[in-house]
Amino acid sequence: MPMRRRASLLLAVAVTALVACGESATLPVSAGIGPEPELPPPNPTLLPTVNVAPATGWPEGGEPVAAPGLEVAAFADGLDHPRWLYVLPNGDVLVAETDAPPKPEDRKGIRGWVMGMLMQRAGSGEPSANRITLLRDADGNGVVETRTVFLEGLNSPFGMALVGDELFVANTDAVVRFPYEAGQTRITSAAETVVDLPAGPINHHWTKNVIASRDGSRLYVTSGSNSNVAENGMAAEVNRAAILEVDPQAGTLRVFASGLRNPNGLAWHPDTGDLWTTVNERDEIGSDLVPDYMTSVRDGGFYGWPYSYFGQHVDIRVKPQRPDLVERAIVPDYALGAHTASLGLAFYEGRLLPSRYLHGAFVGQHGSWNRRPRSGYKVVFIPFRDGKPAGQTEDVLSGFVNAAGEAMGRPVGVAVDRHGALLVADDVGDVIWRVTPDDRRAAGALPR
Repeated sequence: MPMRRRASLLLAVAVTALVACGESATLPVSAGIGPEPELPPPNPTLLPTVNVAPATGWPEGGEPVAAPGLEVAAFADGLDHPRWLYVLPNGDVLVAETDAPPKPEDRKGIRGWVMGMLMQRAGSGEPSANRITLLRDADGNGVVETRTVFLEGLNSPFGMALVGDELFVANTDAVVRFPYEAGQTRITSAAETVVDLPAGPINHHWTKNVIASRDGSRLYVTSGSNSNVAENGMAAEVNRAAILEVDPQAGTLRVFASGLRNPNGLAWHPDTGDLWTTVNERDEIGSDLVPDYMTSVRDGGFYGWPYSYFGQHVDIRVKPQRPDLVERAIVPDYALGAHTASLGLAFYEGRLLPSRYLHGAFVGQHGSWNRRPRSGYKVVFIPFRDGKPAGQTEDVLSGFVNAAGEAMGRPVGVAVDRHGALLVADDVGDVIWRVTPDDRRAAGALPR
């Protein structure tokens, strides 16, 4: 039997075995949402539950479903795996077109190989474009007049932050900086390394986001874990599962907060000035566990990973245990549902969308692979009051999965443009979506 055919058959058998696992949720997704989510006993299985929506892309004319009172349209399409967004002061929108770097040690063994194939099925795993594209819509009509390659030759870039005339980019292995002039459409200067970040041959969670402090003196960088629950040993987790504080002038870093398995979104709350993050929690203890979450982040705070979750709920898979750390683990502010893969985070300070969105949070939920039935695959809104979440999540964009269970798109990063519209990066549809008020309804048109 030819080697390639043999490999294909082995993959088919392995995928079938994984998908055939009978474990499924006993609670609705909503039970894992809010400040006090339901946390049933763990339900581990010999093989992980796999229920990923195969990535297909959008059919011609296809688009997500916007919430009542809103409408959505493509802001830019034909991109290459767009994952993260950043809006410059002049309104230009930067898009990180990126995918995972080579991770040879994370793909070893049959299980690693199969999981890699499954991620490809989910729309990831292709060579990274390693660039940032600039989109300019000067008049705010939703039509991009200028589109250029802004930066290229990067290394799985993700987060971006402008401080004065310096643009910082979080590659998977380093924070780098470039000189920036307002209005320029391309940067050709060489990258200057500010500080190295944890990477290496495992690099399990590769995305690194960055946000600047209000005064620009510090950068805060997300660094996800190098494992699910420390199965590669804690020596592989140095400066991981954490938010790192970087002094860009001195080129130094320290751990700002730890025990955050895979933090992604970063945002300052407009009322309190607190730093908030979205976090992807651990897998493989059942479809109901563990809810992903968003939380304010304290300097020196420890949030449980890998030893516990949602405070003092111990994960017995981790050896040796650390009861001293479990005791001081901080309970996250707000659960976002089990396995939703909540990534993007943006607080709304605009005036274009209805006023009820003001100072609340938009979250891009990339969608589950380890839950039956699926969760996520949408953009949600969480209202805030007095600087804290106040109410249930509301769907803003949905309809990313069709009736056949295929993912036409998967939302990742979210941002608010200078006109107040919500932008959503869709890395399967290769689209940036723009959400605005439904002016047809305002004009008396019938609901869609």
